[in-house]
Amino acid sequence: MSKSRIDVKHLPKDPGPAAWNAILPNAPTYPELEGDIHADWLIIGAGFAGLSAAQRLLQLTQGEEIVVLEARRLADGPSGRNSGFMIDLPHELNSETYAGAHEQDIKQIQLNRAAINFARDMAHEYNLDSKIFAPCGKMTAAGSDKGIAHINSYCKHLENLGESYQLKDAQQMQAWTGSSFYKYGLYTPGAVMIQPAAFIREVAKGLSDKIRIFENSPAISLERGKPHVVATPKGRVHCKGIIMAVNGHIQSFGFYPKKLLHVFTYASMTRTLTSDEVECLGGASDWGILPADPLGTTVRRCSDYQGSGDRIVIRNHATLNQSIEASTGNMRRAARLQDRSFKNRFPMLEGIEMEYRWGGRLCLTWNSVPAFGELEPGIWSACCQNGLGTVKGTLSGMMAAELAVLGDSDHLRDFMDYSPPRRLPPEPFLSLGANSTMRIKEWQAGIEL
Repeated sequence: MSKSRIDVKHLPKDPGPAAWNAILPNAPTYPELEGDIHADWLIIGAGFAGLSAAQRLLQLTQGEEIVVLEARRLADGPSGRNSGFMIDLPHELNSETYAGAHEQDIKQIQLNRAAINFARDMAHEYNLDSKIFAPCGKMTAAGSDKGIAHINSYCKHLENLGESYQLKDAQQMQAWTGSSFYKYGLYTPGAVMIQPAAFIREVAKGLSDKIRIFENSPAISLERGKPHVVATPKGRVHCKGIIMAVNGHIQSFGFYPKKLLHVFTYASMTRTLTSDEVECLGGASDWGILPADPLGTTVRRCSDYQGSGDRIVIRNHATLNQSIEASTGNMRRAARLQDRSFKNRFPMLEGIEMEYRWGGRLCLTWNSVPAFGELEPGIWSACCQNGLGTVKGTLSGMMAAELAVLGDSDHLRDFMDYSPPRRLPPEPFLSLGANSTMRIKEWQAGIEL
């Protein structure tokens, strides 16, 4: 290997199917890259960051050639595995109540809303169905006194930020969800719920008339130069600029060594509910709940936008896996926790099977900052979303394109106002400590899990 060439160490592995993608009809395919091609811009990764970078590059450049490489099928990776919330308000996962510092939160709200507006514009431009992109706000809910205390604390923070909200009592929560589990809810209007796999598919479809997209084409080496050359198993792309939109996988290219935390979260999705089961459950047909405790359980009830029927998604449990691979033991423990959480919330649906179980990758830094910026001449990173892949991935992709083309913008200055990612503690202390801390916090979450 020459000094100018980077060989990708390995490709991440995601356990289980990407359920949001699996429940959709078969998708149109994009070709695998074969042979040598030339482009002005190459984006590695076709998730929220990658497709947003492509959209912004189209807006900022005139007639320049853009290529996107996806390592597998579109929406089979992390973009098809998240919970589908685009959140505008503070959502700091390392905080007891999601809140951060006041000035920092104001700035983050403005940036998050810019990303949501950008996604909304794409939804309009590419004619996405209202079930794919639904600006319905979000509900944070509690089933315990501790969870209620978290919500009340967060309400005070929202008041200090000048943000509006509505509180819901147990009766209102039951009428909405069909479940008597939730005692208290906090509704805020600015978030969007999406069908994440459908969003990625439809945006890619809209972009494909203007850019070239290749599936099943992982980048396996990167040779720096003029032009840069990125190799896949069967082809190569020669380009002047590269945007890396691969979240934690960027470490496999040798960037940000010992600075990224690779966390897996886990989820289960029921089979389609029968009409009798839907009637027994009651409540609204499409809703989502974020837990009052950051280590609690996220729940979504959805009827997919093409009408395959009602399903319930349960998401909880998190593990640190610095190998960027989750184990079968991780999956088994998550399944047990999710089955228990489902039973606690929906006892009227006893015996409903989980059709899909999966894990999805998050990337975090010790000090909750992105892995963003120009890594080397002509190579930019739009990585590490710190647990908010939909909205912060969209934001990172937008900002990477603006940094590469414009070099400066108002949003870009705000986005880049952070310290560098902090170096991680050494192993084995890192993994032992982080996983032990998460298990303790899950235990402390109590019934909220």
